[in-house]
Amino acid sequence: MTTTLRTLVVRAAHLALCTLILAGTAGAQESGGSRLKDVVSLQGVAATPLVGYGLVVGLNKTGDRRQTVFSAQTLANMLERFGVAVSPGGIKIENVAAVLVTSELGPYNQTGARLDVTASSIGDARSLQGGTLLPTPMRGPDGSIVALAQGPLSIGGFGAGTGGNSVSVNHLTVGRVPRGAVVQVARQTALPASYELRLALQEPDFVSAGRVARAINAELGTEVAKVADAGAIVVRVPDQYRQSVPDLIARIEPLNVNVDTAARVVINERTGTVVVGSDVRVGSAAVAHGNLSVRIRTRFDVSQPAPMSAGSTTVVPKTDVDVDEGNAKLVALEPGTTLADVVKALNVLGATPRDIIAIMQALKAAGALRAEIVVL
Repeated sequence: MTTTLRTLVVRAAHLALCTLILAGTAGAQESGGSRLKDVVSLQGVAATPLVGYGLVVGLNKTGDRRQTVFSAQTLANMLERFGVAVSPGGIKIENVAAVLVTSELGPYNQTGARLDVTASSIGDARSLQGGTLLPTPMRGPDGSIVALAQGPLSIGGFGAGTGGNSVSVNHLTVGRVPRGAVVQVARQTALPASYELRLALQEPDFVSAGRVARAINAELGTEVAKVADAGAIVVRVPDQYRQSVPDLIARIEPLNVNVDTAARVVINERTGTVVVGSDVRVGSAAVAHGNLSVRIRTRFDVSQPAPMSAGSTTVVPKTDVDVDEGNAKLVALEPGTTLADVVKALNVLGATPRDIIAIMQALKAAGALRAEIVVL
């Protein structure tokens, strides 16, 4: 192989490698969005809520007490069906708890499908730890039995105690039975009309709706999708998919779409949680935040009368009051400040989550926060 030919081969290999790298980079950028199936849902097809009433047994004396009459009545009725006649008043139900069982039936779940269920105590049980849900019919909105639930409960915590002392971790009166319900009836869920699909955005937004429509049109190679409003995209079914609409849905569901999100600051004052979205911007403002603490201490001194006097011994309170205003710092925020700058400035202030809540609300009131505040 001559030197010139060898040089051409090396250059061609180098060009092919660069092409592969660029293609991989472009693929990574395209895959950075969300799948279409994760941001939209098909209108006209909805899940069905299910509910049932049942008993949890096998508790370690943490179940309902005698004040919960319906637990004893339910247990007596169940025992009677097994040929055991007993009066509700003669049953101790401390190992039994009455629960409401809830679940959700998907639009395409058929007979034999398994669903996760949640059992919630409706009596005065202290804990469902270690309990087993007895077979419980679950009914739909029309009152018909749709599924049957049973199985051991998963609490996700524990509780223990004796002699008036106790300790508990997490919530003990609600448990889940993973895949604990079996669907008993077949559903007849019809797809929308074969000439049109209507997709609903989970977060309505005109920008996101436009991107979804463009992604579908690019995939199908024709202008079949259009934006109806901020929350809906109408897709006209092409002729080749009129007899196989599920194939069309399966083709567009994996599409990558970069959805647009509103700038939000989410605040949960009960837990002191603050979540700041990436698109949050702050206008020109100066922030100073200080902590005002007032400390009051009371001591009790004994006043002793002089010997041989007619006075009496008394307790005299002595109160000290201290006021500490803290060392507040002033931080200037320039127009167009990003999330990273806001975080850095708040760290300079030494702000705690409680302080950040107050600062965000004050910035919003001053008109400097370019975001919506959502209080949970």
